[in-house]
Amino acid sequence: MDFRDSPEEAAFRDRLRAWLADNAASFKASGDDYWARQGEWHQALYAAGFFGTSWPKEFGGQELPPVYDVIVDEELARAGAPPRPSLGYLVVGLGHHGSKELQQRFLPGMINGTERWCQGFSEPGAGSDLASLTTTATRDGDNYIINGHKIWTSYSDVADWCLVLARTDRDVPRHKGISAFIVSMHQDSIEQRPLQMINGVTTEFGQVAFDGAVVPASQMVGEPGDGWRLAMTVVSHEREPSTLGYSARYGKLVREMASRVDGRAPEELAWAAVQAEMLRLHVRRRLSEQLDGIKHGPQGSLDKLLMTWVEQSVGHAALAVTGTKDPELLSAYLYSRAQSVMGGTSQIQKNIIASRILGLGV
Repeated sequence: MDFRDSPEEAAFRDRLRAWLADNAASFKASGDDYWARQGEWHQALYAAGFFGTSWPKEFGGQELPPVYDVIVDEELARAGAPPRPSLGYLVVGLGHHGSKELQQRFLPGMINGTERWCQGFSEPGAGSDLASLTTTATRDGDNYIINGHKIWTSYSDVADWCLVLARTDRDVPRHKGISAFIVSMHQDSIEQRPLQMINGVTTEFGQVAFDGAVVPASQMVGEPGDGWRLAMTVVSHEREPSTLGYSARYGKLVREMASRVDGRAPEELAWAAVQAEMLRLHVRRRLSEQLDGIKHGPQGSLDKLLMTWVEQSVGHAALAVTGTKDPELLSAYLYSRAQSVMGGTSQIQKNIIASRILGLGV
């Protein structure tokens, strides 16, 4: 399997490197400074031709093969630049389940960064068990009225729109009574409650309370009860490592830690190096499969477990190399603890693998 760049890919990579040499230094790659300027970074990448590369041209993308997204991720990591804003799962969700009218209205602004988005799925009592969510949407003429509480809502404090899952029917099996809506975040009936993370970041996550929020019925995505299908599309895409762009950053962090070691490297660092290289090659294989038209489905749960193992291995290595003396490495360790929860817990991924891939319990 040949992982080398084609001439076209190499030219794209060179152009990106030159652009990053002139632009990356003015943007922070982590912390509150990163979150404060993420929208500006998004629009800068898009204007230069380095965001939305694999998405449809009719909505502002370039329709290039997905390998171009990985080139962007690799070069951003190499330059120490901020990562691509994570929106692919929302683009895929709306692209698969939204009407043509909704796609034409919302996808261009989502892709070019002129409109900010967040995802309203998880709730305080319905994280891993998403089907038990209690947020409701009640029909009122041409609108729905939304009441409930979402949590771990990334970018909620700066978002213009939120893709919200809410229960529209209590009298059917719980998976079938959920619908999806595009909700304006600019309403007095929506309250923001910021959450400070253990690594000190104050602006990444938030709680959102919906107390009579109004959404036009025309902004339901799909039909009533289609929310679960949309959610499965979104989380399956969210779990693929090739779309998250983490593998290059893991490798870079491992190399940076290795350069600090004087003498024999800690066992944790050696294991992290093995894990990061394994994930890099796995992502390349997944990309090759995508280019051959292979759809992964529940195999995304395998990818998510690999991501978790690698990030937490790198986090443990960071702690082993410098302990608590280096704030950035300590932050990498602390953030890694969330990987086994975000995007679906490791226990849920193992259940999916057991039931839908191995056929256990059926």
